Formats: sequence, C-alpha cells, structure tokens
Amino acid sequence: MPRTEFIATGFHVPERVVTNDDLAQLMDTSDDWITQRSGIKTRHWVSDGETGVTLAREASCRALANARMEPSDLDCIVYCTCTPDHFEPGNGVFLERELGLTDIPAIDVRNQCSGFIYGLSVADAWIRTGQYQRVLLVGAEVHSRGLDKTKRGRDTAVLFGDGAGAAILGPTDDPRRGVLSTHLFADGRHAEKLWVDAPGLAHDPYVSEQLLHEGKHRAVMEGKEVFKFASILMPQSVAVALRANGLTPADITLLVPHQANLRIIEMVQKVTGLRDDQVYVNIQKYGNTTAASIPIALHEAVCAGRLARGDVLIFTAFGSGFTWASAAIRW
Repeated sequence: MPRTEFIATGFHVPERVVTNDDLAQLMDTSDDWITQRSGIKTRHWVSDGETGVTLAREASCRALANARMEPSDLDCIVYCTCTPDHFEPGNGVFLERELGLTDIPAIDVRNQCSGFIYGLSVADAWIRTGQYQRVLLVGAEVHSRGLDKTKRGRDTAVLFGDGAGAAILGPTDDPRRGVLSTHLFADGRHAEKLWVDAPGLAHDPYVSEQLLHEGKHRAVMEGKEVFKFASILMPQSVAVALRANGLTPADITLLVPHQANLRIIEMVQKVTGLRDDQVYVNIQKYGNTTAASIPIALHEAVCAGRLARGDVLIFTAFGSGFTWASAAIRW
C-alpha cells in the first residue's frame, strides 16, 4: 500500500494588513495588550470582492504551479474551513468551479482549527486505498467579516486573520517519505466553550433580529479554558504521533503547530521538550487563520528550506469542538 506524499504547497493572504494599532482605533485595546496575550502583531483581512473561495483559488493555483500540474490533473478536492462563504453548498464545489473543473468530488471538512489535519486524514485514506491519485487539500478562512470589532468582542476580534493554504497530495512508494500516521480526537462536552451559536437550525427561526441583537452570530470563547485544554492536549497528541511511529522528540526536524496563540505554542514546545529551531512560528504575522494556519506555515517552512527529504515533520492542532489532532510525516 502506498503512502501519501506532499507533492507541492502554496498559500495566499489578502493584501490588506491590519496592525494592532489599527485595531486600537476600532476598539479599546493596544499593541502591548494584544502582543502580550497572543504574540500577534499583524493579520491580513479581506477587502471588497474577496471571499474564502477566491483566497483558496489563489493558494491552489500556486500549489499547482509549484507541482507543475494543471487543475485537470486533480481527482478530488478536500476543502477545510469554519467560515464558509454560504450556508450551503460547501465551498469545495465553488473552488472546483473557480478552477474550471467538473465531475470530480469535493468534500468540505468543518473541524475548525483541527480541520487541515482532519482533512489530511481523509485524503490520506483515499490515496492509500487507491480511490484517488491526486488530491487538493485546502484550508481557507475569512474571519474578519464575522468579528465583533467593538469592546464587547475584542478578546476574540484581535486574534483572527484571513488566508488560505493548499497542498497537492499523491501516492508514493518511496519508503523515505510520506504520511506516517494521523491521529484525530474530539470531546463534545466542551462545545460551547468555543463556538458560534447562530444562525443555525437549532433555532426557530434559524436567523432573527433577536439572535443578531444578542450577538449569537459572533464567536464566543472561554479563553482560559481553551488555553488550559490546548496546552495539555496538543503535547499529548504529539506524543501519540511519536509513539505510534517509534520516534522521540529528538527525531523531530520540525513541528508545525496550529497558530492560535504564541503562549500556547510556547507551552507545547516546553512540554514536548523541543528547541526553538524545531518549532515553526508565524502567528505574529497572520494571527489565527484556523484551518489555514498549518498549511500557510508549512508552505513558508518549505520555502525557507526548513525541511529536507526524509525529515520528520509533525502537525498538531486544537480548537472548537473541542477537537484536536496530530500527524507524523516523513518529508
């Protein structure tokens, strides 16, 4: 049975850069307050005419160009997002249309911050079994239009950015490379600790003036609880991935964690016992881009020469649900 290799990567973020000082003009906050609590200095937000799918299209086209492939070479699209452009259908079919494709399957994965690893697990299973040969895996988000940019929402509004990352996946018989394992977890007991309640069909009507007045359409987060669970469960997921493959922290060339909060990343690094050069961090530039954060960071790491053939790469993520996940890869 073949393994799944990363053939090429790509990413795209909007041109509009929003600094912490820019946010201080919109709400009661400051550069020091945001930096100390999150490590974020800037983030990219969409402008008029941009959508999650347009960001995903640009990231996908760059990945295809890097792979020297055409859209027609793809067999399947796995699109990961928690900020769909429309209630239905999912963004995957719109991306398919933007790429000029018809008749190939497109699946949407709604696992928020863990979405890219959940999507990787799906794509990996299909490629290993031979169902599809070339899979486009995308993580793309547009958070900025859904944020409460007032004092009421500042705890979350300062954290999120927009962007997209993409990877072209395919089979390989090379024992020196490929996805070694993926590990997925969830615990719905904590769902309301990080969620967006509405619009949704749990409500009747599913959208109303009252729901909007109450801010049910905005992200709500119990920050201390999220930090506590992420700081415990992300290192545990890394340990699971290492143990499953007979590896140790010393074997890791690069850990690419979900970029949610610099303090969480630092905690994961400390608990896992990794050096600075073993962990890739770019949250200071992009903020939390949810399902897009790992593929964006991966592409930057590849371009920076941080990975060579046979290197051990680990992904880990944690987010709404709660869901969390990890993956071990031989690059």
